[in-house]
Amino acid sequence: MKIAAIEVFGYQLTYAHGEYVMSGGRAAQSQASTLVRIRTDDGQEGWGESSTLGGTYLPAFAEGIRAGIQVMAPALLGLDPRNLSVIHQRMNALLLDQQGAKSAIDIACWDLLGKAAGLPIAMLTGGIAQADFPLYEAVPLAAPEAMAEFVRLRSLSGINRFQLKVGNDPFEDALRTRRVIEACPADAVIVADANGGWNLQAAMKAVSEMAGLNVLVEQPCRDTADCALVQRMSSLPLSMDESVTNAAELYRAKYEANACSVNIKLARVGGISGAIRMRDLAQDLGMTICIEDVWGGDVTSAAVAHVAASTRPDALLHASFFNDWTREHVAGYQPRSVQGRGKAPMAPGLGIAVDAGALDAPLFQVAG
Repeated sequence: MKIAAIEVFGYQLTYAHGEYVMSGGRAAQSQASTLVRIRTDDGQEGWGESSTLGGTYLPAFAEGIRAGIQVMAPALLGLDPRNLSVIHQRMNALLLDQQGAKSAIDIACWDLLGKAAGLPIAMLTGGIAQADFPLYEAVPLAAPEAMAEFVRLRSLSGINRFQLKVGNDPFEDALRTRRVIEACPADAVIVADANGGWNLQAAMKAVSEMAGLNVLVEQPCRDTADCALVQRMSSLPLSMDESVTNAAELYRAKYEANACSVNIKLARVGGISGAIRMRDLAQDLGMTICIEDVWGGDVTSAAVAHVAASTRPDALLHASFFNDWTREHVAGYQPRSVQGRGKAPMAPGLGIAVDAGALDAPLFQVAG
């Protein structure tokens, strides 16, 4: 099996609940997503997806994702997509970092590997450790009562895990957190996620105001070292996200910042390959893990589902299905959550069928 062509498609993903708001005024009603289809010389095809959350969440943006793929794609023609090690060696020889672009290609290669093996990806990434798993939903930053009402409404769908957006005024953020906790049952899992939005002083004030609440604090500051300083002042458990980009940063998160949990996003670590490597390290370190991506639709949700399903139940805090958060569906709204829980599709590869006919013409194609 050899890569014969790589096609890149673009489409918009509209947020299902109006406007997605994070700290620092970062907000959007829709996001651009990039789909990759890899065609092989024996007539097979694999799909991958990568979507940034605007251009200010991570050092990545939609046009950069597409440009990165265009640079790497010619060098991948003729390679066996099932040989992920060689695929990544070739991509890394051409571009430093650019993990979002590499992630879309990586996911498509895993889709092809699973199809060739006749197995779902989860069976190839450690085996299916859990038939289903808990999902969380993000609560956009808003007035405290509005965030509490969002939680009450989404709880009707069976969701019992929420990541509320904070990272602005620390006193208002503490009030937001209290109102959300009051709106949830006692066994709910609540994460107050600043997305690195607090400076050091604001973060220290926020964790002081939240002391005693049943909540995890996620990525209070942008840098791991600053998060470590904040954690020394806090009695709340810490989860890390944006600054954990490799194994060294994962060790720093645990042993310098005293984090007990880590959020692993596929596009931040180069796709499924990077996610399972980081996942296995985090499990060995005794940390809990959130498995997700930066943003995305059906293809992203399927990729996340396979990594989550092959994660040990005691280690998986929760995952996210972004196709529950967005209106557009390229694979028939599969996989789909049920009462706040998700499953990995059991057909070979990603286990979903992308409707290429519903997409616009490719943005570009690279073929041999």
